[in-house]
Amino acid sequence: MTGIILYQSKYGATKKYATWLSQQTGFSCMETKKATVQQIETFDVIVLGGGIYASGIAGLSFLKKNIHKLHTKKIITFCVGASPYEENMFQQLVAHNFKGDLSNIPCFYCRGAWDMDAMNFVDKNLCKLLRKTIEKKNPEEYEVWEKALMEAGDAACDWTDERYLQPIIAEIHSSKNYHEGG
Repeated sequence: MTGIILYQSKYGATKKYATWLSQQTGFSCMETKKATVQQIETFDVIVLGGGIYASGIAGLSFLKKNIHKLHTKKIITFCVGASPYEENMFQQLVAHNFKGDLSNIPCFYCRGAWDMDAMNFVDKNLCKLLRKTIEKKNPEEYEVWEKALMEAGDAACDWTDERYLQPIIAEIHSSKNYHEGG
């Protein structure tokens, strides 16, 4: 079985997971934006990871664009976010991103990191505006992600953990394939 791990990482957490996954599986690792479908279609298993930004998953557009050429491959995805895992929010994210030809692709959640100092100007200011909006709410009514955002504040936090990869590795070794509806 041959495989590749594609990733799109803005601040490093997704790259960290992709590197760990590469080490544990022996699969090659490549940034999604450097990949061509001709390179990728030579592999049996394609794992794509991306950070979560504004309800989207970075790099997923590569699959959307090329799914018809990759539909016979075993495809697995993972997304990385700063919030703790919350089932309802995750299911909404999956429903929003995995429609049509992508609807049977499994997706897993890995918790990432938070570092305001590392953020670019736009992201930093968007987060500050978001925190100001959240501050107006009653803290007892915060959503899980809102609570995490407020607790992190300006501190650098790293919640990455190799244990998040266990279900992804199990899925890689399972006999299910994307095109079989698995």
